[in-house]
Parts: sequence; structure tokens; C-alpha cells
Amino acid sequence: MARKVGICTGGGDAPGLNAVIRAFVKTICRSGEWEVVGIEDAFNGLFETPRRLQHLDLRSCQGLLHRGGTVLGTTNRGNPFGGDGAPDRSQFLVDAARDEGLEGIVSIGGDGSLGIALRLMRDRGYPMIGVPKTIDNDLSATDWTFGFQSAVEVARDALDRLHTTAESHDRVMFLEVMGRDTGHIALHAGIAGGADVILLPELPWAADRVASKILARRAVGRTFTLVVVAEGAVPTDLAHLSLGDRKRALTAAGGAAHLAMARLGAVVDAEMRCTVLGHLQRGGSPIAFDRILATRLGVGAAELVQAGRWGEMVRIRDDHVDGVPLSEAVSKLRTVDVDGELVKVARATGIEFGA
Repeated sequence: MARKVGICTGGGDAPGLNAVIRAFVKTICRSGEWEVVGIEDAFNGLFETPRRLQHLDLRSCQGLLHRGGTVLGTTNRGNPFGGDGAPDRSQFLVDAARDEGLEGIVSIGGDGSLGIALRLMRDRGYPMIGVPKTIDNDLSATDWTFGFQSAVEVARDALDRLHTTAESHDRVMFLEVMGRDTGHIALHAGIAGGADVILLPELPWAADRVASKILARRAVGRTFTLVVVAEGAVPTDLAHLSLGDRKRALTAAGGAAHLAMARLGAVVDAEMRCTVLGHLQRGGSPIAFDRILATRLGVGAAELVQAGRWGEMVRIRDDHVDGVPLSEAVSKLRTVDVDGELVKVARATGIEFGA
């Protein structure tokens, strides 16, 4: 009788989730030793009666490589360990998984989902393997997370389009991209899309510096400006606040880009417009880079299962796929290195960070 392993997707969706599922199933099912059970909507499929599970085989993987979203569904609610008044149902989850004959579960997710996987392994003794998924590319244990490059491409395309309309109307265009705690998307998209200003969570910005950039461009006949704003970027007077208070302040202002536009509008006489990409960055088909990366990580996860290396996360480091303990995978957030080469390259080409 074949052994069973579960797989689920948690947290926000990202281009490449289905490609990971496809690669994992194709690799492990071809061995003839394993069956794969897909758990719907993160772990929620195990909580409900009847349980919402999918039998995944080679046939069910057809057409998944290029497909966005996740065929298993996902959610960023329902932590099995409870919190905020919700009960701890982690043991119920483990009992349900064992009742289904699952020897372990592969969890595809970001730091939140991987943190849950770590606790299930450490506190409940249930075998877990992680696959890193976040469009923010902010997990320090891996060089790349799938979905990031696809999100950057969406933002870059938006900048290309905003460039022509900004130039036509002599406007200052603000583009807000995802990045609550880190500014990797903003930095990469800003450089690739020819932004004039990039505002990052890692570099609190001063309105006078950004205003000077806009005015300097005008002085040489460049009557428009493109400003990329990560959703967690704040001005210097809010930098002392906790992350929670920063988020509340940004929400009250209508978001990071709207706050930047309001601050700049008070000191620069220019027509300004704001575009917030939001979930457009999460949707759609993954680009080739993410299809390949997701496939490599899916195969790597299958190899960890086959080797019995539970408690690890598959990752890519120096263009090599291997495993790293889950405890290390979620121990540190990777922020933008403000003294790193990419920021230096941006500054060298005239991009202003407001700091």
C-alpha cells in the first residue's frame, strides 16, 4: 500500500503555487511509493465535516504549470493554534491528519504558514515540510521565493504605462506596490521601470528631499516624475512608531502612496495622481522565472519527503536547491540592504529615496 502525504497552500496567493503542486505530485507519484492528498484552504479542509480533501495524481496536474492562483484554495485566517479569542485546535488538526493516514504535510506558505508548520512539528510532534512562498521575497533562508519576479513584472508594466501618461500630462505619478515590511518589489520594479523616486519601509523619507527631486527634474525640462511607494513606506516623522501604529497611520491616510502624495502636494505645485496595484500583483500567470523556480522547489520538497527529512524547508541558495531547518527558515526577515549594491546602483542612476 502506498504511503500518504498531504499538501496545502496557506496565506496570500502567489503566481507559481500550482506549479509547485504540479512538480511535487509528478515527482513523488512517479516513484510509485506515495499518494498525495491535497488539503483545501490551508488546514481548514481537515477541520470540516466532511473533510475537504483532493486526491492528487498525474492526471490532476495537467494544465497547472501556467495557471495562477491555487487549485487547493488558500486563506490567511484560521491559525490552528488559535489566538485573538479563537481556541487552540492544533491537536484536533494533527488527529485529523493521522486519521486520514497522512505521514506528514507539505505546507506552501510565507513566514506565517511556515511558523505554524514549525509549531506543529515542535509542539505537536507532527511531521511537516515547508515550501517558501511570498511575493515579497523577504525570507532570509532562501535567495528567491516564487511569485516575486511575477509581481515585479506587474509593477514594471504599470510603470511603463504610467510613464507615457505622466509625460503627456506633466504629472507626478505615484504607484503603490506591495511590501508592508520590506521594499524588494518597489526597489526591483522601480529600477526596471525607470522610476525617479522609490520610497521603502527600510528608509523613512523626507518630503523636502523628494520635492527637491521633482523640482530638479523640472529645471532641466523633465516635467513629470514617477514615484514608486512600498505599502509600508513612511515619512521620517512616523518612523519611530511601532509596526502596528505605522499600519494604522497609513490606513488612516488612505495608504502609503496617498500619504506621500498629500505630503508632496503641500510643498510642490504639480498635478498628481495615485495608482494602487494591490492584488493585481498576486494574480495571473507566473512568468517563466517563477515557473522554473516553483518547479525546482516542488521537486525539492518531494525529495525531502522521500528522504524523511521532516522539519525542513526547501530553499534555493547560490542556485542550488536544498533543505534548511524550519526554525532557521522563519527566524529572520530579509529586508532591503540599504547599503547594498542594488540601492547603490539606483542612487548612481539618479533615483531618489528621500533619505
